[in-house]
Amino acid sequence: MKKPTYKGKELLPLSVIDAARDGDSQAVDQVLRYYEGYINKLCTRTLYDSDGQPHVRVDEYMKRRLEIKLIHSIVSMS
Repeated sequence: MKKPTYKGKELLPLSVIDAARDGDSQAVDQVLRYYEGYINKLCTRTLYDSDGQPHVRVDEYMKRRLEIKLIHSIVSMS
C-alpha cells in the first residue's frame, strides 16, 4: 500500500502522533524531526555584522521556544 503524502512529503503516521500524545519520548522526537525544516524556516533571521554584511542564521532561541510549544501542544491534546 502506498503511503499518504502531501505536496510530495510523506505524512507522519497517526500511530506516531498517538504515541507522542501518550508521552513516548521517541515519538515526540520523531514529530520534532518531521517539523524541523518548517521550524527552521520560521526562525531564519538575517543579521548584519559591524561592516554591514548580511548573514542568514537560524535563531536558536526562537527555535527552542517553538519546539517547546509544539511539545506542549502534543502532550496537552489528551
